[in-house]
Amino acid sequence: MSALSLGIDLGTSGIRSAVVDGAGMVCAQARADYDPQDPEKIDANSWWDGVERCLSAQMTALEAAGIDPKEISRIAVDGTSGSMVLTDANLTPVTRALLYNSAGFTAEAEAIAQHAPDPHITRGTGSALARLLRLQSEDRDHRAVHMLHQADFIMAKFIGRGGFSDHNNALKSGFDPEREAWPIWAKAAGVRSELLAKVRPAGAEVDLISPVWADHFGLSSAVMIHAGTTDSIAAFLACAPLESGSAVTSLGTTLAVKLLSPLRIDAPELGLYSHRLGDHWLVGGASNTGGGVLRHFFSVAQMKSLSAQIDPETPSPLDYYPLLVAGERFPINDPNLEPRLTPRPASDVAFLHGLLESIARIEAQSYRAMEALGAGYPDKIFTAGGGGSNSVWTQIRQRVLGVEIETPKDTEAAIGVARLAQA
Repeated sequence: MSALSLGIDLGTSGIRSAVVDGAGMVCAQARADYDPQDPEKIDANSWWDGVERCLSAQMTALEAAGIDPKEISRIAVDGTSGSMVLTDANLTPVTRALLYNSAGFTAEAEAIAQHAPDPHITRGTGSALARLLRLQSEDRDHRAVHMLHQADFIMAKFIGRGGFSDHNNALKSGFDPEREAWPIWAKAAGVRSELLAKVRPAGAEVDLISPVWADHFGLSSAVMIHAGTTDSIAAFLACAPLESGSAVTSLGTTLAVKLLSPLRIDAPELGLYSHRLGDHWLVGGASNTGGGVLRHFFSVAQMKSLSAQIDPETPSPLDYYPLLVAGERFPINDPNLEPRLTPRPASDVAFLHGLLESIARIEAQSYRAMEALGAGYPDKIFTAGGGGSNSVWTQIRQRVLGVEIETPKDTEAAIGVARLAQA
């Protein structure tokens, strides 16, 4: 058997792992839950505790499949984008961890706004860089040596030392993957530059696994730890080939689109930005529309029954902008954009048809916005998330978008980050 790669995904709801062979085929998977936490006092050590539980289950699954864990030669980790912690040189957290969805850092945002270009990915009260400034203020004794994103922290535990990140996790904290540099204005904004990591391309070799953890997990001491990525990019890598023109639409609670392009497209004013993946750029944006709106009006059973009564080849005359509350990120970046959900017809079939068609139009508008900026238009779109299982919606989207829609074989981010290590 060829050398195996292990991918570890620290997602929003739990930790998953996957082992793939040299052809990228899945050999075994496992998962574990996070420890219960006070969201205001997250202990980053709980991330590692969860990884230990997950890998214990993963090794058991491998052995049950007749595979020796010592055949694993590479490991890579993905984590939620913008989640971070400050640690000392021994990787002991000296602050709480802040998650990707923490916000309200008004003073920090004002400090950044005085120095950062406008627009810029680090601006705003919920930005990752604002999060770093808040954690610095909580490190009153200046014991911190490293700022580590969630994936960085796990990677650091594996190799026994911190100080490394990847292009994708570092992006929202201000790192420019094209210039290969942290922003020159960061120090003036209050960032302690000595905390910032050395940043490697996603998937690049970083260092060998610590002998302590190799022995602990029953792995070879020759396992190479690779720079990781964010959870959403790992999910893209699970779904789609790493080819220009590949696109993934995630139809979960919200709508997210990603397109692999030869050109870097950054338009923060539109809610659009790019992550670097090898010689390509993954251009992405996220809308607040999506399955959350559908579930507000209909149960899963109702949607299944009503969808069966929709003719997907007949366009709906209803023109909605389905949101639950005011505010949109992309393809319209307007925090005050009001939902448009009227008129509501007497027929639930017609209403659901209008919602599905309108979300498809927003998806098409998103890809057209990317195309207008030079990213190109998708050759094929892979669908992740629960919405991909609705075949009627898929036919509606295919008509509206004008490209082939496919349901990928794999969607788990752990599989994608394992393939990243292989690549």
